[in-house]
Amino acid sequence: MAQLAKQKVVSSTPIQTPFYYGWVIVMIGSMAVFFSGPGQTYSNAVFIDFYLADFGWNRSVISSIYSTATLCAGLLMMVVGRYIDKYGQRISMVFVSVALAFACLWNSMVTNIVMLFIGFFLIRLFGQGSMSLVPNTLIPQWFIEKRGRAFSLMAIGGFVSSALFPIVNLWMIEQWGWQFTWRVMGIVILMFFVPLAYFFVRNKPEDIGLLPDNKQIVTKSNEADIVIEEQSWTLAEAKKTRTFWLLLFCVTIPALVNTGLTFHLLSIFTESSLSPVLAATVLSLMAIIGFPISIFSGFLADKMQANYMLVIAFIGQILYILILLVSKSAILAISFGVLWGIVGGVERIALNVIWPNFFGRKYIGSIKGLAMSVMVIGSAFGPLPFGVFYDIFGGYNEILIVLLIFPVLGALAAFWAKKPVANLQQ
Repeated sequence: MAQLAKQKVVSSTPIQTPFYYGWVIVMIGSMAVFFSGPGQTYSNAVFIDFYLADFGWNRSVISSIYSTATLCAGLLMMVVGRYIDKYGQRISMVFVSVALAFACLWNSMVTNIVMLFIGFFLIRLFGQGSMSLVPNTLIPQWFIEKRGRAFSLMAIGGFVSSALFPIVNLWMIEQWGWQFTWRVMGIVILMFFVPLAYFFVRNKPEDIGLLPDNKQIVTKSNEADIVIEEQSWTLAEAKKTRTFWLLLFCVTIPALVNTGLTFHLLSIFTESSLSPVLAATVLSLMAIIGFPISIFSGFLADKMQANYMLVIAFIGQILYILILLVSKSAILAISFGVLWGIVGGVERIALNVIWPNFFGRKYIGSIKGLAMSVMVIGSAFGPLPFGVFYDIFGGYNEILIVLLIFPVLGALAAFWAKKPVANLQQ
């Protein structure tokens, strides 16, 4: 609800910069997303074959443990979000990065299935989950009018992370072993990122005498009183709005659809007489295309309502599913990958921006924590219907046709998800 926040300036800027300190926060946020790498699937996937070789475990068992650990960690994002609101992003980022470092060290000592589950759970909770959630709640504190472009610049850390971690991990494992690789990741986070988070992160610009977007401060007498009026919703208040539930539905769809398609893409291409190499090329192309589109989408989000960006993304999703349905040639497959990358770049920014834009920044941790839990649940169940339909019908066309229902409903939900207004809850 509408809030009148008034507080004294409590500290000076950690370092003097010729530009707005919020851009330093964006840089650290980007590094946080980068260092979430040890908890991301693209990093963990490199270790699986080495676990199989050393311990003789079954691949399906490891996959089941990984999925279960991911689901359990995702459900806790609601709790993490509440703690971010309570203690602030600075303390949260320091605690989470320390915890992630020790989670990496734990994974270097895995010797049995129970330890493996605990290790997967910890790196998914503190890496893939919390190290992404904290910067995604920090950036909205520092930017309102330029929030979109700030998020787009922060996303660079994610692209660099996904490009480097698999290659570097594989090289280190082949040189010194998987145990050493986990220790290196933990020590680098502990020695490099934790001090940066502690010394340079501040929860919001008001803490150091600034305002979001570097707005001018009006002072009275010799005392700098910062007065900011904004409409912020608690999680309980947000839940009473129609918009909140429509957006939760919108969050679920990309997680479900994209995870399912990615997991089964090679099989889908094989069924269409397309090579596995082409499938890998499409996945790489999607990431390459998605990067510049994310940057563009950040600037677009500063000019356009984020729910309308989601409508565009869902329409694009309908189109690339239709293209995939008829993809019998390399040209159509490449076209699918290009459109998939464009849509991914738009939805990535829109889904980050829409929560603080619609519900304010004061309780953004609790709100985005719940949204991330829903997203993880959607991604955990994404591959399942593909497998069920394949077993029943002997192909993927049927599930792709059914899948079209979701972006259609998503486009309608996004269109109806208007920004809520105090005392006029929608």
